[in-house]
Amino acid sequence: MPSLPARGSEVRRLGLALPPQRMPLRAGTRPLKRWRYVGVYTDEVMLCVGEARVGPLPLRWWAVALPDGSLFERTTNSRGGVRMEGSRVSVNAEHVRIGLELEEREGVQTASAAGASYTWTRKQAGVPVRGSVTLGGRERRIDGPAGVIDDSAGYHPRRTSWRWSAGVGRTDGGHAIGWNLVDGVHDAEGASERSIWIDGEPRELGPTTFADDLSHVSFTEGGGLRFTEWSAREDHTNLLVLRSDYRQPFGTFEGEVGGIRLTEGYGVMERHDVRW
Repeated sequence: MPSLPARGSEVRRLGLALPPQRMPLRAGTRPLKRWRYVGVYTDEVMLCVGEARVGPLPLRWWAVALPDGSLFERTTNSRGGVRMEGSRVSVNAEHVRIGLELEEREGVQTASAAGASYTWTRKQAGVPVRGSVTLGGRERRIDGPAGVIDDSAGYHPRRTSWRWSAGVGRTDGGHAIGWNLVDGVHDAEGASERSIWIDGEPRELGPTTFADDLSHVSFTEGGGLRFTEWSAREDHTNLLVLRSDYRQPFGTFEGEVGGIRLTEGYGVMERHDVRW
């Protein structure tokens, strides 16, 4: 096993099997877990679309949140009208149509040890997005750096727990900002996945601390973000092979991240405790 954790271009020099390569379906007793999550966050509408696989078990989901607290969502083990094909994302469901094209970038890759094996992720925030969301016959257009992409894969421990936040916004200097914050996975003091992007350029952040109720997140560098919830996706699954306690609220942010003050911020917080 190469020396881990690693971040950035070093990750691809480790000799590990990583996406888009085919990865072994198991590492010892641990099944391969992999997912792709796309979030789009604006002042008028927020949404996410994703697909995951835990061993042989597939999962797909979408959600649309509005400022008035309305939430429309579906999670399914079938196709469910969800298609994620490269930089294109679409949902075709009753009363909901989503069609997006993302201008993907290199992203920030991180690889971390997981016992005798490893986990990998690639994060992007402030991704340019073009497209629309049609809900109940009303179309909302999206055009700007409103996207977040989370690609992850690996052999996570049977019990895994994390707190996460991702979002986009504007700084008090008028720059586009995106962030990816985490505690629990890929969270070493250095070579972590924690990042902010200013006008598309990433830099790493120090460790973060999340409030138990997800109302704020603070930084070792000082400062923090306060969160106001619109609505939340939740899942409480208790099956023989999978137990998941999950909450992901959409909402707005204020404060500062990495010493940079926001004038507006939109995104999600997340708590996930899972046995898989």
